[in-house]
Amino acid sequence: MTLPRRKFLHLAAGAVALPALSRNARAQAYPSRPVRLLVGFAAGGTTDIGARLVGQWLSDRLGQQFVIENRTGAATNIATEAVVRSPPDGYTLLIVTASNPINATLYSKLNFDFLRDITPVGGVMIYPLVMQVNPSFPAKTVPEFISYAKANPGKLSYGSGGNGTSIHVATELFKMMAGVDMIHVPYRGGAPAMTDLMSGQVQVVFNPVPESMEFIKAGKLRPLAVTTPTRSNVLPDIPPLGDFVPGYDASAFQGIGVPKDTPAEIVDRLNREINAGLADPKLKARFTDLGATVFPCSPADFAKFLTVETEKWAKVIKFSGAKSE
Repeated sequence: MTLPRRKFLHLAAGAVALPALSRNARAQAYPSRPVRLLVGFAAGGTTDIGARLVGQWLSDRLGQQFVIENRTGAATNIATEAVVRSPPDGYTLLIVTASNPINATLYSKLNFDFLRDITPVGGVMIYPLVMQVNPSFPAKTVPEFISYAKANPGKLSYGSGGNGTSIHVATELFKMMAGVDMIHVPYRGGAPAMTDLMSGQVQVVFNPVPESMEFIKAGKLRPLAVTTPTRSNVLPDIPPLGDFVPGYDASAFQGIGVPKDTPAEIVDRLNREINAGLADPKLKARFTDLGATVFPCSPADFAKFLTVETEKWAKVIKFSGAKSE
């Protein structure tokens, strides 16, 4: 049977529209069950708190629980691989941090390629580390610290939360750009490094602002600079390190990723809802209280950001000779 031309064109147009309608329906139906949000760090830290804030927002907006799972180990690689191996259906999300671009070079044998196997959804927050010393240390400014370090090459030591942590590579970037020589003392986490800084066992630690505030306010540590290009809203009197070492930037960050091949409409919906939360005054204030700045961006922009971070930290790791533990 030959169809009239008008009816044929109408049916053909409808057939072309079906995939788009199907995609839209799938996005509107998502999520239809609880969603897992994997965090590569233990509960209670800055990353975990940020994950719980955005997870609660998504739960309220989308009507399904976004359940936080703290999957620690191997510098976030265990959590990342668990997401990489999950079905690409939007029900397993990854909290992406600075560790992911760092690990891409630090670990020579990973079972995944982060930039290839994780699809970026968007950013959540950016926050600085703070360069801090024991109050008894003779340097009171960054220029004084650099002068002292150059006058005492190899005699100063700095603490970190372990090889490849943001604390470690941020300090190595400082060493590389400022031309100073210091000994790396890795700890199993930032907390013991801070303890030894306060007791004078190490001379400097670059630690996240949210985890350093109580020590700074109590006068137990002296902040010299923050590692972001601009001042921190919670430490407005502390200058950026870039004021003394031009071009220095070692921002810590948090975002969301999903397994590759996750439908674009689900990625876009998550991105829209996250960005809506970051624009909400109440949620935005919660991140500000952490010492962080909200980091709304598109999936494409977040992908570019992660590529740049991966390339930057690859140079620092090669300079430092750092190896995975």
